[in-house]
Amino acid sequence: MARPSQAKENLIQAASDLIWESSYGSTSVDDICARAKVRKGSFYHFFESKAHLTLAAIDAAWLEALPRLNRIFSPLVPPLERFHRYAQSVLESQETCRARIGHVCGCPLSSLGSEVGTLDELIRAKIAGILQHHRHFYESAIRDAASAGLIEDSDASFLASTVQSYIQGAFTQARVLNDLAPIRQLQRALPAILGASPSAGLELQAPLPSPADLRPSSPPPPTP
Repeated sequence: MARPSQAKENLIQAASDLIWESSYGSTSVDDICARAKVRKGSFYHFFESKAHLTLAAIDAAWLEALPRLNRIFSPLVPPLERFHRYAQSVLESQETCRARIGHVCGCPLSSLGSEVGTLDELIRAKIAGILQHHRHFYESAIRDAASAGLIEDSDASFLASTVQSYIQGAFTQARVLNDLAPIRQLQRALPAILGASPSAGLELQAPLPSPADLRPSSPPPPTP
């Protein structure tokens, strides 16, 4: 039997995987316990409900993703290259998921949010907060690109929202079509949205900065 701390971690990971691979509605507590190899009684020792476990899974996934996003969108990386590297990173993640389970998974946040956003306010608010953090990364890169003369100086907040809408749409289309083509197109589409050529401002040989080179990470959004 897993240690209590390990059992809780297993439940969080199992919920994250199952909901991303299929859906929130089709994933039962029994499914989660079976994947985690944890007894159902232990589930309710740690979590009041599937919704509360889902909130913990969202937090855990965000904490895991944040260091990678900080490296990709570091001010030490040329601003337009940040979008190029982000597009590469999400494509690799989606390729890994498809190879593992046999179909395109899309974005767990947009998939879950669109499924339960009108049914569970806590989950909706949690996802909205994380998406806002993503927009902040995009907006910072856009402002830096404008300051460097790589794109026109325009409304960075509007462009960041437009970029996010396109990215989330590409994820959704890829999941529906079970085709990675919309995600592969991000490397061409994002510079076009920003008014830059696909290769503008890129220094592809530059390595990602090490964690020691980065300014402190933003804290995760608080649980509502």
